[in-house]
Amino acid sequence: MARQRIMQRFARWHIWIGWLVGLPILMWTVTGLVMVARPIEEVRGDHLRAAPASIDPAKVAFPTGLNEPIREARLVQQADGAVWLIVAADGRRWRYSPTTGQALPPVLEGEARRIADSAYAGEAKLDTITYFNPEETPREAGTNSSVWQAVFSDGTRLYVDDISGEVLTLRTGQWRLYDLMWGLHIMDPVEREDSHNPVVVTFAVLGIAGSLLGCVLLFRRRKARVKA
Repeated sequence: MARQRIMQRFARWHIWIGWLVGLPILMWTVTGLVMVARPIEEVRGDHLRAAPASIDPAKVAFPTGLNEPIREARLVQQADGAVWLIVAADGRRWRYSPTTGQALPPVLEGEARRIADSAYAGEAKLDTITYFNPEETPREAGTNSSVWQAVFSDGTRLYVDDISGEVLTLRTGQWRLYDLMWGLHIMDPVEREDSHNPVVVTFAVLGIAGSLLGCVLLFRRRKARVKA
């Protein structure tokens, strides 16, 4: 009798926990399915990124006037030619001319258009180019600095750093759906970054508890049905 009462109590707990975690479990399943439905390379738009052009090292001069420690120096090809990308020890970024070694000015609209066009390998046309201050930069750009946003007719958005001219991110419509599903999956639909928030941890623990109770109830003895 004691064992039967314990099993009945477990059954009640299992039902109540099921009511609590039913919707989150369904949401986790649906969002997980959406996120894995397409290859991640397609979601990221890797096929829309143009391969960088090669650089002739014959006439390359290292940047001059660097009077502080740097963390990184990269020679990359941009729309108007090769540039040095310099990252300071504190994370600040600049670009320098590889021929004169002098610092280059920030990216203006015309150059931002050329950078976006050269970095995009799709067939859609460039519709708009918009400048965003650090306070207004869209979250999907992945940075807190000022950027140029290039929007193509297929919905692709490409973000160019206005100081270094780097292509920071390329976001497709599929990526935006994936990002929304990720935010719901981790129960952080606004910032979509905190996967360790108390809500998701609580529901995960309840889900495990409900599953364990269900496994225990599999061994519950049932009364034999009376045949007519």
